[in-house]
Amino acid sequence: MKALPEIAGRDEFDALIVRTDYGDEAAWQAVIAELTQPWGDDGEFEPAVHFVDDPVWADRTPDEVLAEARRDENLMVVFLADRVTMQSAHRALLVLDITEDEEEDLDPMYYQELIDSPSLPREFRTAPAGVHDVHANLSIGNMDFAEFADAASDDPNRIFRSF
Repeated sequence: MKALPEIAGRDEFDALIVRTDYGDEAAWQAVIAELTQPWGDDGEFEPAVHFVDDPVWADRTPDEVLAEARRDENLMVVFLADRVTMQSAHRALLVLDITEDEEEDLDPMYYQELIDSPSLPREFRTAPAGVHDVHANLSIGNMDFAEFADAASDDPNRIFRSF
């Protein structure tokens, strides 16, 4: 496989969407259409997304995408439009936590539950309408990844939809 190119041109406030499945162009266009709709309670926010749509990313694993995405210091999360996304009626994207575990840096007095817990969730699925909520809240530290993963696990289809 070809080496992955550096992800370039993303504004620090843009959600990063990486396409890894190229089997259904109509499905991809539907994902784009949903992600580029105004969002918020009354559609008061313009979408801020950066699409990586290059066949060199085809069939790349989440770990491969994460390795490249981690080069961006301002990024907290990356969204994959993978085969499941394209084949799902919900067009649910895979959400990957970019932060790496740094348990050795945690103060045990304050973070014992994190240190003792089994691994925290590192991925979940979100409908396109939820991408902006996830990205915005993680970017400003308003919520953490596990809160969104928990909300997704409460859904019958295990998909975060939006607030």
